[in-house]
Amino acid sequence: MAETAPVKVIATNRRASHDYHIEDTLEAGLVLSGTEVKSLRAGRASLVDCYVAVSGGEAFIYNLQISPYEQGNRYNLPEKRPRKLLLHKTEIAWLAGQVARKGYTIAGLKLYFKGRHVKLELGLARGKKSYDKREDIKERDTKRELDRAIKDSRRR
Repeated sequence: MAETAPVKVIATNRRASHDYHIEDTLEAGLVLSGTEVKSLRAGRASLVDCYVAVSGGEAFIYNLQISPYEQGNRYNLPEKRPRKLLLHKTEIAWLAGQVARKGYTIAGLKLYFKGRHVKLELGLARGKKSYDKREDIKERDTKRELDRAIKDSRRR
């Protein structure tokens, strides 16, 4: 029986589920330098406004912010540089085909360590309209009220 590698979450993009309908997810590796990995071990990353683009048969993530490592000196790289994603050719082709459809994008959802490797959970996302967001808020509020009512009825 193979043991699964422990997962340690570094950063999540909570805004993505608010702004997009997430239709499918995919796991990808990242090409990083040593100081970037050390900064990630300290939990210094942000996925806000990051997106994936496919160019030349390769996938890159843009606007993924990894803060500079304090002891990195001249070995630190720019915080928001494009980083290459490690995916199979078929996965890259599938992503490119999905993004070609109108209204779809690929957003970074979660950055985490899986064993000793840094992984990024990507989400195939379709933008929400403002009325979709209002419906989500209304559903959340009604669910919260139902949970409270059930909790109160159990107390009595």
